[in-house]
Amino acid sequence: MHVRVPDELDQALSPQWLTTALRSGFPGIEVVSVVPGPIVERISTNVRFAVECAGDPPPDLYPRLCLKGYFSEIGRAARAVGEAEAGFYTEIAALTGVRTLRSVFATVDSDTRHGVVITEDVIAQGGEFLDGNSPFTPEQAADSLTEYARLHAATWSDPRYADTPWLVPRMTRTLESTASWGLTAITNNYTGPNGAGMPARMRDPDRMVAAYRAAIDRVLAETASAGWCVVHGDAHVGNLFLDGDGRPALLDWQLVQRGMWYIDIGYHLASALTVEDRRRHEFDLLRHYLDQLAAFGVHPPPWEQAREDLSWGIVHGLFLWSITTQVEPSIIASLLHRIATAAADHDALGKVLRAAGPE
Repeated sequence: MHVRVPDELDQALSPQWLTTALRSGFPGIEVVSVVPGPIVERISTNVRFAVECAGDPPPDLYPRLCLKGYFSEIGRAARAVGEAEAGFYTEIAALTGVRTLRSVFATVDSDTRHGVVITEDVIAQGGEFLDGNSPFTPEQAADSLTEYARLHAATWSDPRYADTPWLVPRMTRTLESTASWGLTAITNNYTGPNGAGMPARMRDPDRMVAAYRAAIDRVLAETASAGWCVVHGDAHVGNLFLDGDGRPALLDWQLVQRGMWYIDIGYHLASALTVEDRRRHEFDLLRHYLDQLAAFGVHPPPWEQAREDLSWGIVHGLFLWSITTQVEPSIIASLLHRIATAAADHDALGKVLRAAGPE
């Protein structure tokens, strides 16, 4: 049954629309009232709410829910980014078994590509969303890396996803979409308070853009051959939550795409831990990830190659946070410090640029 994507948030939170949407998974349900909760609005609109049903609610439907869509003025201009996330929840989440939000409804408007997702409210279930200033231990990082390995292994060179349109690699699109303002944003971040914790030699906007362009070329070439998988695409610590049992789980799938494993893993290792913890544990954690790939049935990359490949993921993460503006400054500053320091430790920009040709 096709469910029309609403144009306005108040329509999406109406008992009538929610009844229609939820009946796709819970036949016979009738929502009679909705109690809105907190709204978080950046590019996407995220609202927590509770539903009351006529009669007993379905036993497998938690009545405290979250809706994510693109209803603000800035969100409507970018609503097509919701297509991939809705696609992930409808086509990939259950197949991979990756620990993530439980979606009870997801759909995409065929004309605008506006994706809307309804998930269970993990905060009401005792969960906690993380950000760039949240404490996160090496032991927790090993757990989150297991979930990335689960995602990657379940989709490794899988022909079912080789031509899926909403999984098309999007690093080039990210670079092109920021062409008019990206260099300005990077310069402002690097020269302002957000960049104060970056190693001085890393504050070179032109070199950052050149390295990202070179990284894109390699990732696209490798993704067109063997060894690609479905990657999260934005694997920083703020795209994790802790479930009610304290286990890390992945969320925010707007950048899910076909790509190479190291795009997630280099980025995640550089962003999730303090600089000190990352320096102490990153190679043990990389071995853990590779071991998990093997446990899930994938022949992992050779160790020396895997160590080198982290740099391309670090460059990806550093570019994404270098262009970030619509986030709390303290979080931008923390992640630029962590990822830029990892890039300096690995000589990541230099490796990527040398691999592309003489600097």
